[in-house]
Amino acid sequence: MNDSFLQKQGVSGALIESVQKFRESYPVAGGLENRMSTPEIPFFGKEILEMAIAALLQGENLLLTGEKATGKNVLAETLAYVFGRPTYNVSFHVNTGSAELIGTDTFQNQEVTLRKGSIYRCAEEGGFGILDEINMAKNDAVSVLHAALDYRRIIDVPGYDKIPLHPAARMIGTMNYGYAGTRELNEALVSRFLVIDMPPLTEETLFYLIQSKFPDLKPAAREALAGLYLDLQKKAKQAEITTRALDLRGLFGAIGTMRQGLSPYLAVQIGIVNKCFDLFEKEIVRDVVRTRIPEEWTPQDIF
Repeated sequence: MNDSFLQKQGVSGALIESVQKFRESYPVAGGLENRMSTPEIPFFGKEILEMAIAALLQGENLLLTGEKATGKNVLAETLAYVFGRPTYNVSFHVNTGSAELIGTDTFQNQEVTLRKGSIYRCAEEGGFGILDEINMAKNDAVSVLHAALDYRRIIDVPGYDKIPLHPAARMIGTMNYGYAGTRELNEALVSRFLVIDMPPLTEETLFYLIQSKFPDLKPAAREALAGLYLDLQKKAKQAEITTRALDLRGLFGAIGTMRQGLSPYLAVQIGIVNKCFDLFEKEIVRDVVRTRIPEEWTPQDIF
């Protein structure tokens, strides 16, 4: 099951075989079942998958960069599923420190012990650490990962032993451009990753995603909703609007409310249009919506 969608996308047979050997070489320890995940919609994109799989097989860490809604987290989750590894998610923010990553002292059974952080457990158990929005953190916070991310593959915990990374452990960082609170990653950190720049969604990819999540959607509705997203993507690229309305989660949420019986026009209002708080921008987005989603449409026109 792990490989079927890779074969459908034409991923190299040699890479698929290597992934199978990887899974056989590094079985997952018991008790980690809750850490294993199956993506609701696997990532779609042969070239990106081949680059990512080859890098991870080589023992490298990945940094996924790109604009909003390009599938960075979906790719990270898909890779963990393909390799059969438990996942450890760290969502970075401006106050993230080493304690959240590695662990912190706690008092237990009348003695001071280390309460292990996500990255510590990931290193021990051979997981895939997903470092979400890594450029939100201060550079001094992620610097504690330098020894884990390079050839040394160790985590040195002050006051405790240094721990070697499990041979199957990998780190996958994600970062968006231009979000409030983001910063440039320092050169020393970037050099420890292989970088994949995620391309914007294409019509083919968008059709695949919508069809996968809503297989009972009528063809005309699928074309209209995909066209709406692509129109907004074009306007955002031309700087006519911000990326607030360019929200794939919002689009899927809107389609879900249509299934519940909400008018398609109103559903798109709450899923996309109302994500814009600037009145001028909201009007531009609403005009785009009117060209694709007629106000008289009912849920029966969608499903």
